[in-house]
Amino acid sequence: MMALNSSSQEMVKTREEFKEEQKEKQNTEEMASPKRKIRVRLFPIWLRIIVIILIMAVSVLAGAIVGYSVMGDGRVNDTFKKETWAHISNLINEE
Repeated sequence: MMALNSSSQEMVKTREEFKEEQKEKQNTEEMASPKRKIRVRLFPIWLRIIVIILIMAVSVLAGAIVGYSVMGDGRVNDTFKKETWAHISNLINEE
């Protein structure tokens, strides 16, 4: 239903009609060309995985150094010797 504007006697749309028309336009535009929001990442996923692996490796090494040299009263240089780890595995696996 259209209302008449009293000053110029022209047809004026009601608010509901205008809203309906806008919705129809949006629906036809969405169906015609679906727009997908493309996300551009600052760091790619493969780089994130590599960084996480590196951080974990550094954490393990730092933990071994702190655990063996600071808490265990050993020397930092002895932390990564094969004999040290053989001794530790013998202590763990020995019954």
